[in-house]
Amino acid sequence: MVGEHSRRLRSVPGAAQPDADQLLLATARGDEAALGALYDVMAPAVYGLARRVVRDPARAEEITQDVFLSVWRFATRFDPGKGSARTWILTLTHRRAVDVVRSDDAATRREQRAAAYDTPFDTVLEEASARLQGEQVRECLETLTELQRESVLLAYYGGYTYPEVSALLDVKLPTVKTRMRDGLIRLRDCLGAWR
Repeated sequence: MVGEHSRRLRSVPGAAQPDADQLLLATARGDEAALGALYDVMAPAVYGLARRVVRDPARAEEITQDVFLSVWRFATRFDPGKGSARTWILTLTHRRAVDVVRSDDAATRREQRAAAYDTPFDTVLEEASARLQGEQVRECLETLTELQRESVLLAYYGGYTYPEVSALLDVKLPTVKTRMRDGLIRLRDCLGAWR
């Protein structure tokens, strides 16, 4: 889309380009044709700036679309006394592109943190048992409620699955899962105090 408009603009040598300021002011009055003409004039610069910031052609096209949507929605905020339409639109572009880069970086960092912290609750008791003596584990098991203790003992020392523990204790499966999770958290906290 951007490339098509860019080619069309280049194919009319010597043609006078409309004034971006006047087009933006007309856009602010709700003139859709002015927005289209403004797009034709500014899209190559918007796309080029976005592409330099994000380096991804597809993302740059998305940013270009977003910028012109913002131009349509907020054209009334343009004040020709404070600068040109070109500057105003390219400022919107730069801000949007930087936001996209920051958002992508934050998402990457979140994914990396999530991948690094991939320890399910089910391994807490096994890790604690391997590191601590049996006495410490027994004392910490005594701090659990009866249902938590029975669930943990059946699952980790008896080798039963959650559904089997549920059947053995005649308790609903979601209740068993919740009690085991809470019990494992309490065990982790108790065993952490021994360190």
